[in-house]
Amino acid sequence: MIELIRSAIVTILTIASPVLLVAMGVGLIISIIQATTSIQDQTLTFVPKILAILGVLALLFGWMITRLTAYTTFLFERIPDLAG
Repeated sequence: MIELIRSAIVTILTIASPVLLVAMGVGLIISIIQATTSIQDQTLTFVPKILAILGVLALLFGWMITRLTAYTTFLFERIPDLAG
């Protein structure tokens, strides 16, 4: 049971981290640009972040689905072990 929880957490972090890291990086870059140009518009970061996230999802969607499918297969293979 602990192995299932551990592998679930690892799978979640593996799939979510590229998207989160790109969003954080784009937000940091836009914030630095805003600070250097003295632009104080808070909504300026949304469009670049959304475009970057959509780009990462478009590039990594196949890999993400493969990882989730492998984890789902792993879970279904473990059902008999959990029942008995």
